Amino acid sequence: MAYTKRFDGRKLDELRPIQAKVGVIPNADGSALFGQGDTIAIAAVYGPKILNPKHQQNPEKGVLRVHYNMLSFSVGERIKPGVSRRSQEISKVTEWALTPLVMLDELPGTVIDIHINILQANAGTRCAGINAAAMALAHAGIPMKEMISAVAIGSMGGTITTDISKEEEDYEEDGEKAATDIPMTFLSNSEKITLLQLDGAIPAKKLKEALEAGKEACKKINEYQKKALKEYK
Repeated sequence: MAYTKRFDGRKLDELRPIQAKVGVIPNADGSALFGQGDTIAIAAVYGPKILNPKHQQNPEKGVLRVHYNMLSFSVGERIKPGVSRRSQEISKVTEWALTPLVMLDELPGTVIDIHINILQANAGTRCAGINAAAMALAHAGIPMKEMISAVAIGSMGGTITTDISKEEEDYEEDGEKAATDIPMTFLSNSEKITLLQLDGAIPAKKLKEALEAGKEACKKINEYQKKALKEYK
């Protein structure tokens, strides 16, 4: 049976309600909150600052470090606090996604630390974290080539859906998992992809459709990011 009606009543290409705000952590150099439905992420940027110890400095460019963490109360069933293998993996892929947009060659010998905390989770946490981090970097005045936006596209039994929820992540047909989760990021001007992951299988034709849906969704998300930055006082 084709997946045509979403659990929460949204259209197939419709984003969950978005909230975006910068300047949420006063003692950070830059900070932002980004929410997609019930998923809420806060990002704080510290730096650029001199990287210590000195032998780790790169004399040609700066270093970007990302620390991603899901708070223990972010999901219904409390998770163990602290660093996990999953948080380390998401920290690294987020770092890879964000690095191309930061002009690190203008910041030799320095480090920029980005701390991402998930306050509430209902799928798409790494995407919400990336969106918050990009806004926080801009708020901190870090030199950037362009903006970046992220979204998780789903293939629900072959039906492409935008910004999937946890209920959709767990979608089954005939007692078997039938959902593919595809987090992706697009740079705002060049529209280059800096992150693309697949949790599940998808035919090449459907993947192309998913990428087009992701590109259009990221354009919409970018408008929320820009609006929050413009409105900050």
